[in-house]
Amino acid sequence: MDNSLITVRVADRQVAAQDIVVLELAAAQGGALPAFAPGAHIDLHLPGGLIRQYSLAGDCARTDRYRIAILREPQSRGGSVAAHERIQRDDLLQISPPRNRFPLVPAPGSLLLAGGIGVTPLLCMALKLQADGAAFHLHYSCRTRARAAFLDALAAPALAAHVGLHFDDEPDTQLDLAAELAVAQPGTQLYVCGPLGYIDYVLGQARAAGMPESAIHIERFALDDAERPVPTEQDVAFQVQLASTGEIFDIPADESITSALDRQGVFIPVSCEEGICGTCLTGVVEGIPDHRDTYLTDEEHAANDQFTPCCSRARTPKLVLDL
Repeated sequence: MDNSLITVRVADRQVAAQDIVVLELAAAQGGALPAFAPGAHIDLHLPGGLIRQYSLAGDCARTDRYRIAILREPQSRGGSVAAHERIQRDDLLQISPPRNRFPLVPAPGSLLLAGGIGVTPLLCMALKLQADGAAFHLHYSCRTRARAAFLDALAAPALAAHVGLHFDDEPDTQLDLAAELAVAQPGTQLYVCGPLGYIDYVLGQARAAGMPESAIHIERFALDDAERPVPTEQDVAFQVQLASTGEIFDIPADESITSALDRQGVFIPVSCEEGICGTCLTGVVEGIPDHRDTYLTDEEHAANDQFTPCCSRARTPKLVLDL
């Protein structure tokens, strides 16, 4: 068992919008949970052995509870269905400590752009920026009001002046993103999270406005077909050795490392299987990985001391892993 996991109790469970449930998670034995910063997410271990990532949507000044929102996905691989149908108040669950690949950057201004359930990390950012007295604006786009979570929180006096709400079925609320970008002060940082189509739209508008890539920050819940790592004809078999025991395992050319190891009795937790979430992140003691993820930075890829075995492979005949 992973000793870093935290046992939490579902202190509250509310239907926050159509197809969205919000869970409040408290430490099972009471006391504080690990501190976190805006943009952080946790791994949630769901009934049935599934692991999924959810952004922390609450006030990061509070560590007595974590708040997450879960959208029931029509094309779910089982995670969102399990969360909606099987998790109840007072259930005990396990979570990872918070991880953050979507942090706030100090800036003269911040523009937060949320599509649908992508509001979760951006709400946390908005609460922090408001508490710090920082300049920011949050635009929340959703299909309908019925599908929009956290409307009460966003309407609170402290946030309302910083928030714009935009609904597909209310034409008078349409977001004019080009105009918003045109008046953004130099140095403004842009944060976007939501469905792939929404992210692509925002990126197109931001680049057309001349915003530098270094000022654009993205949180993706999935990859589109063009970005998803896939096997190639050049893939070859290689070996993986466990540093702790010296055991060596064969990895076929047409099978992922996590799948091949699991079949041979070595379990590495996985979730996205696309290299975007970091759940399976594993240390590399020896050998050179063939990185195929989008989770690690270019600098972290160059260091070659960790990789995502759910989708990555090897450039050397053998990898020795910190397992």
